[in-house]
Amino acid sequence: MDQRVEILFLSQEDMIEAGVLDMQNCVDVMDKTFRLLGEGDYLMGGPSGNQHGMKMYFPKEARGPRMPVDGPDRRFMALVSYLGGDFHHCGTKWYGSNIENPARHGLPRSVLLVIINDPETGVPLAIMDGNLIRAMRAGAVIGLGARYLTRKDAEVAGVIAAGVISKTCLQALDVGMPKLKEVKVFDINREKAEAFSQEMKEKLGLNIYPVDSLEAAVRDSDAVSSATSRVKIPYFKSEWFKAGAFFGLSSQANLADDFWLSAGVVADNWHMHMDWREEALRMPEDSMKLLIYGSLHQLILNGLMKDGDIVEMGQVVRGAVPARVNEDQRVIYITGGMGIEDVALGSTIYKQAAEKGIGKKLRLWDKPYWY
Repeated sequence: MDQRVEILFLSQEDMIEAGVLDMQNCVDVMDKTFRLLGEGDYLMGGPSGNQHGMKMYFPKEARGPRMPVDGPDRRFMALVSYLGGDFHHCGTKWYGSNIENPARHGLPRSVLLVIINDPETGVPLAIMDGNLIRAMRAGAVIGLGARYLTRKDAEVAGVIAAGVISKTCLQALDVGMPKLKEVKVFDINREKAEAFSQEMKEKLGLNIYPVDSLEAAVRDSDAVSSATSRVKIPYFKSEWFKAGAFFGLSSQANLADDFWLSAGVVADNWHMHMDWREEALRMPEDSMKLLIYGSLHQLILNGLMKDGDIVEMGQVVRGAVPARVNEDQRVIYITGGMGIEDVALGSTIYKQAAEKGIGKKLRLWDKPYWY
């Protein structure tokens, strides 16, 4: 019996060589992932099997001489998941995050690892860079939404915030919207919007240009993607959105109550968002303000909407429910990020890397000392 355990280590450069930046493939992987989600062939954390992950909360006042204190987007978190189908892997996304990283340390806001395990033995199969996985799958999920939730004649998109996630979201919109021709970009930093527009125009060959306001990016757009920071949360008025518009959210946004109430709302996994709400209700009073899409949850708590009003994207993908009621319905697509997405893309890249002989094998043991 061979008891040796070897783990494939994939650096960020290895991930790129193995194909992680192929957005068409990423959107297709998310398509398979959400189909399995809709069929129930998945598990996430906690007793419900739908918890986003385990987060460590830093205190407002340090309890030790070097203990970090609470701050914007400061967290450590582990997202555990199992995904079935052809993936058939367990995995964990593990990361630390500090919004001060870029300015103070020259590092990304979050530094992430993805670990892939055999679901039967628990043996770790691969350890890989998670930053590219997170960025690509975040964009791909919005592209998947565009594939199923935009009107077939959609040609114009608005992009809010000129950061990394907006780059991948736009690449994915280009996959999910076959007739996409024109893209309007808004960022509170005009120079960033200009640089973003030029870079993506060269990459995608579309008519991409900056605009001077949030409203200008939204009005007359068939699809809008918003991926802003947690610090500056934009406010969107419902009258800015044209009939039939698709609004993909990768981040917090302030929406008027009448927008939530009048639009169709589709969630990546509403049961995960319900778990978030239950956790927030156990926390201090201001935690509801920090809850992602808290205004939507408040409408449900106030009895103006029901949890059952939210459509699950997995059910849309598998054809169990219609994508929209009619062509004029505006659709808000809310996403929170799921570990199964990281496992799906990580599993895919692990297999592609192994087939191509990419990466470095790390030996855990030849024979376990105890078992």
